[in-house]
Amino acid sequence: MTIMNNSIFDYLKEMIVCMISIEEIHHKKDFLKFIKFPNELYKENPYYVPAIIKEEYTAITKEGNPVYKNAKAAFYIAKRNGKIVGRVAAIVNFLEIDDQQKPKVRFGWLDMIDDIEVTKALLEKVFEYGRKFKLKYAEGPVGFSQMDKAGMLTKGYEELNTMITWYNAPYYVDHLKKMGFETGATWVEYKIKIPESIRPKVVKVSEIIKKRYGLRLLKFKSTKQIIPHVDKMFELINKTYSSLQTYVPIQQYQIDHYKKKYIPFVNPKYITCVTNSEGKIVAFSIIMPSFSKALQKANGKLFPFGFYHILKAQRKNDTAAFYLIGVDPEYQNKGVVALIFKEMNEVFLANGIMNVETNPELIENKAIQALWKDYDSVQHKERQTFKKYF
Repeated sequence: MTIMNNSIFDYLKEMIVCMISIEEIHHKKDFLKFIKFPNELYKENPYYVPAIIKEEYTAITKEGNPVYKNAKAAFYIAKRNGKIVGRVAAIVNFLEIDDQQKPKVRFGWLDMIDDIEVTKALLEKVFEYGRKFKLKYAEGPVGFSQMDKAGMLTKGYEELNTMITWYNAPYYVDHLKKMGFETGATWVEYKIKIPESIRPKVVKVSEIIKKRYGLRLLKFKSTKQIIPHVDKMFELINKTYSSLQTYVPIQQYQIDHYKKKYIPFVNPKYITCVTNSEGKIVAFSIIMPSFSKALQKANGKLFPFGFYHILKAQRKNDTAAFYLIGVDPEYQNKGVVALIFKEMNEVFLANGIMNVETNPELIENKAIQALWKDYDSVQHKERQTFKKYF
């Protein structure tokens, strides 16, 4: 009888240890734990790039992000035996639901240990949150809007992550597929080798295009000069990507927010705009020096040395990343991008940039992918969203 009682006791003890608890968080100290969890999960992974903790806190809290004017969200952490083993955000974007008639709850900031029971517990909270708003399916990982990170890595696990994407281990995908999730959107990313000299063909074509359509390049020497044009750039982004499946138009208050958030990181010489004869912006690109290695050294903190690493990467770097690119649909098939590439080629060569990485592009966005066809490029990453009806 004692042996049996001991066996039952050990069994119950093991069950308690294995139990997963899910907590919705509300306080700053818990949000900071939420933000820092992947840093612990991937601390030995050489490809993971920590986010800046302060920036992440601003992005997910009501006091920091104006997106809450048209969205609601809940944030959850999973614990086992008192230790955090996962996290997830459940997001409702009312513009998407009301204007686009998509009965979808978004999920993002999904990270967890390799235990499918943890993943199930977290995503069940997402489903519950969606049911509160009478929604029908969940899709993620995505953020609040188009300007946030999106997609779960499905190819390129041994490639250095960027500051504008999430990193994840392969088991994330396995968990979701076992849970019955289906593929939603697919994004691809390219690595481009910059030629040692500007090709004569690019120079010739760019000059022909400029004369044919009355175009000119708009260059900047300071951040102050950029600000008056930012609204027009975002208008062009809305126009460029409005037909794509996951797009939700960017609102003016979000534009104002992103001006403050990202423009300070931008080196003016890495921005190129093309205007028509009326002075209207018809194409632009924003490129940043790669901050990936600098962010690894900073480990999420700007102080005391994080700023130093970021400033150093901004001034001296052999790798850059396309952050945003927009081309008016009316000009997408007219070779306008040749002007941008010629200008960027000159900047790259003058500043020692040898490699460029694109931001994630929806796989059906053939117009953007066609931009790289004349360059030595390789698709080195792929990411997807996953969705499930509940």
